Amino acid sequence: MKNDTTNRPSVGSALVPIAMALAILIIGIGILKYPAELMLLFAGIVFAIFSVLYGHKWESIIETMGSKIKKALPAILILFCIGLLIGTWMISGTIPLFVYYGLEIINPNYLYLIAFLVTAIVSTCVGTSWGSAGTIGVAIMSIAQTMDLSLAITAGAVVSGAYFGDKLSPLSDTTNMSSIAAGSNLYEHIKHMLYTAVPSSILAIIVFTVVGFGMETDSSQLSNIQEMSAGLDQLFNLNLLLLLPAVVVIVGSLMKKPPLIVLFSSSVIAMILGLVTQGASFANIFASAVSGFNVDMLGAGANVISEDLQSLLNRGGLYSMYNATFFVFVAFFFASALEISQALNIILESILAHLKTIGSITLSSLITGFAVINCTSNALVSYFLVQDIYGKVYKKKNLHPVNLSRNMEDSITITEVLMPWQSQGFSWQLHWVLATSNFYHGQFLTLADFYFQLYMGFLLRLLGGDLEFANWNLTR
Repeated sequence: MKNDTTNRPSVGSALVPIAMALAILIIGIGILKYPAELMLLFAGIVFAIFSVLYGHKWESIIETMGSKIKKALPAILILFCIGLLIGTWMISGTIPLFVYYGLEIINPNYLYLIAFLVTAIVSTCVGTSWGSAGTIGVAIMSIAQTMDLSLAITAGAVVSGAYFGDKLSPLSDTTNMSSIAAGSNLYEHIKHMLYTAVPSSILAIIVFTVVGFGMETDSSQLSNIQEMSAGLDQLFNLNLLLLLPAVVVIVGSLMKKPPLIVLFSSSVIAMILGLVTQGASFANIFASAVSGFNVDMLGAGANVISEDLQSLLNRGGLYSMYNATFFVFVAFFFASALEISQALNIILESILAHLKTIGSITLSSLITGFAVINCTSNALVSYFLVQDIYGKVYKKKNLHPVNLSRNMEDSITITEVLMPWQSQGFSWQLHWVLATSNFYHGQFLTLADFYFQLYMGFLLRLLGGDLEFANWNLTR
């Protein structure tokens, strides 16, 4: 890499591959509905060709890609563990237990609100949006499917709650890394995120409540719920022991044990419960872990269990994560080609020269964070890139580091799930079988948080004047 003889592109030249890549992604994925993996690959090829034309070597892109994959390997392994977890939680009866009692207790009008609140609480306790959405979120989605409610809005509520908790949890890796990157104290950082997280969550609660009470529950819907409950009770031996895998995840996370060990341990316990409580064979236990659960594994066929219940339960396994994992590799190829091309950095450097007010700096850093996470597909890398770009700018404006760390969370952490070429967004769409366009419908908190952060930036200028906001600790 050091031996590359390269030329630095002009601003005009740098705009060309960016415009082409955006056109490929927006038209290909958003309008024509082509596979996101292929469109992302084409966009990466555009930046790769641009890089080669300006003197970079193909090996540089591959080396950068290898470096990114190495850093992301723990997250990729967690992705596989979630597939393992879902398959084993299904055959053990853990997820069916949550679904059964959810159907018995939850009023359909409250489901969207409950989906947001429960995942927010769990995510705050365990410090991971992936863990809460991949466990309790799957159960909530199953309940919504049974109740014939909007899966798009339910998914939005689950993701909104999961990311709300992830932002405010001192156990979260993204919360810790964003504060470290910006140079702010962790608990000061969490405290100042409340300025945008609280109004956003209040707005989300209002919206989910209004939408929930706006639904009409008919007799066929109630009949379907009763049929599903009866089918679950017939297929599984439901008892409180089945809560053990979930308890292991929560306790392990609170004790700050490595996520891989916690998820794998929970899966092993679920396998044992499947053997003991459900009477499953070793072969079917291992099959559910690898290829996913199927109702036939417990001796039930189409003549016993309805098609709706089968579609609800037949899922999970390591194989279910292959598409998402391939997507991660494609995303990192795109991110590596973009990084080597330097196109985005050149554009951002040009923009920074024109930033004069706090509002414009806030707007620019939010847009930059959003752009960088969509280009790198890695939040931890994005934090340090944004800090490198804006750290001195914030310091020059006498802004406290918590402003930058909060901006990074609101533009990177909670928006990483929005784009269909992001591994997070793609994974949850894959899990919950949602169309890309439908996945955005319930993302109230994600979008509102971005708006309130922008509002804060302009509020500082309009009300602060000389920036003396000592009570808020927003300035040094």
